[in-house]
Parts: sequence; C-alpha cells; structure tokens
Amino acid sequence: MLQDKNGNKLTVNEALSKIVNRVGSCWLDFELMILRWVGHIPIHFKRKLFYRIFGVKIGKGSAIHMWANFFQPKNISIGDDTIVGDHAFLDGRAKLTIGNHVDIASSVMIYNSEHDLSKEDFSAIEEPVEIGDYVFIGPRVIILPGVKIGKGAIVAAGAVVTSDVADFTIVGGVPAKPIGERKDKNPHYKLGRARLFQ
Repeated sequence: MLQDKNGNKLTVNEALSKIVNRVGSCWLDFELMILRWVGHIPIHFKRKLFYRIFGVKIGKGSAIHMWANFFQPKNISIGDDTIVGDHAFLDGRAKLTIGNHVDIASSVMIYNSEHDLSKEDFSAIEEPVEIGDYVFIGPRVIILPGVKIGKGAIVAAGAVVTSDVADFTIVGGVPAKPIGERKDKNPHYKLGRARLFQ
C-alpha cells in the first residue's frame, strides 16, 4: 500500500504525481544552487546573462548586485533602471513584479509564499508581490506575501511590510506603518549605473 508522509493512502496515479513533483523540486534546487554560484561573479552583465537564462526578466539598465538569492526565478520580473542590492532574496513562487527606477538596498527579503498556520498540513499560501515605479526600499527590509507597494513609496530600513503601501507614502517599523509622505509626486530621475564589481 502506498502512503504519503502523513500516512494517507495514495493511488498509483497520486504516487506518480508526487514523484514527478519531487523530481521537479530537485531540479529547481539544482538551478538555485547554480544561481548562488553565479551571484559570486563580480561582473554585472555576466550575472544578468545567467539570470535571464534561468528565467528572470530584467529590464534595460537594471542590475542585481552580488550574492542575490532567488526562489523560482521564472516568476520574477524587474523593470528598467532598477538596482537590487547585494544579498537580496527575491521569491518567485508567486509572481514578483518590480517596477522601473526602483532602488532596493542591501539584504532586502521579498517573500510571496508563507505557511498557512490554520491548515493541518501546514501547506503554503502563495500571493503575488508588486513594487511600483520609483520606490526606495531600505536595507534589511522584509516584504511579505500579497503586498503591493505603490509608486514612489519609501520603506525605511529594517521595516517588515505586511500590508499594502499607498503611492508616495513613507513607512517604517515592525509591522510597517505610515510615518510620512514623499514630497516629490512627479519623480523622473534615473538611478544610473550600478557600482562596479558589486
């Protein structure tokens, strides 16, 4: 008799489906290991080439600094002239959309999957994350599943963003709450080139 990890009976088709899923998971783990190695290459255009090969959509003039980590890169889309800082974690288990002219500082973690605490099997809930144009996200920010950060918003260092952030709002704290408003409502700057060898 076939059983799953919780002791539930499985049909042959259900068991085969689980085997196929396990093989897919192993392949994804291999891809993520390769991308971690790629993160050590100190040349932007070479890293970008590998990231694109593995499915990350990266716009013109955008850069991902060294030591970034990914989950499901095929669901990650980054706009033009956007900079992602070193040691960032970008989760693509659901759709992750990052706009144009976005400045993401070092060690930012963006998640779009979390465990459902109310379910007996502790299974995952996946919700997309969207970051609008001209957003600044400070160092060591954590953004949780289902969050939408509006155009021109600023997230202060160390904040944990658990709910949507309105356009041009400045938020900070744990959990992040509005602490101000951005004065320039018509940003049109360009971030420029990323720092060399980072």
